[in-house]
Amino acid sequence: MREIIDKYKNDPLFKKKLFLSFIGVFFMGFFLAFLRKADLGTDPYTFMNVTVVGKINANRQIILFGTWQLILNIIMLVIGWFWKKTLIGPGTVINMVGVGYVSDLFYFITSKTIPDAVFTTFPQRAIIFAVALFGFAIAAAVYMSADCGLSPYDLLCNQTGFSIKKVPFAITRICCDFIPIIVGVLLGGKLNIGTVFIGLALGPAIQAVGKFMNEHILKMDEQ
Repeated sequence: MREIIDKYKNDPLFKKKLFLSFIGVFFMGFFLAFLRKADLGTDPYTFMNVTVVGKINANRQIILFGTWQLILNIIMLVIGWFWKKTLIGPGTVINMVGVGYVSDLFYFITSKTIPDAVFTTFPQRAIIFAVALFGFAIAAAVYMSADCGLSPYDLLCNQTGFSIKKVPFAITRICCDFIPIIVGVLLGGKLNIGTVFIGLALGPAIQAVGKFMNEHILKMDEQ
């Protein structure tokens, strides 16, 4: 724990990184709500969790999506703590709590304020999906590239990538993202092309945005 505290206490970019983590997580949850409403696909981790929540709530609502995701995140955090706790930080907590509940909040707001036809009729359904997909991918890349602590899921994906020598992060991330897709399908989830696309695009997007942030926002190349 002391090692983690010292890492961020002595980082001159900590405040900027923390702010970027908040921004990234908030917009991940915001755009995720629209992806869920459009129902044309979400990120692989959400796809799996939405499927699980659907099974649990088959007869009546027992648990919120955000609550289930938090429970699973805590379990994965325990595993990550013993594997690579130096990748855990303030951003870890922000993500594991924030994404699910921010998504639930805006899912509820849009359900009460926007007619369902907007999310079920083409072409507006496709437009909402495309915009939300792009926004979510960028927000996820911003949060990860802020280097303020990874979510439990991202931590496990990250460590899996580092354990495979000479394979680019984007490739190992794609392979990792297909695990929850397979789990979701086995549990009876409805797999849409959007989920597959995000599974293929998220790794390269994180790599590209991370490079841009390091060079132009965090200016880590000058540190």
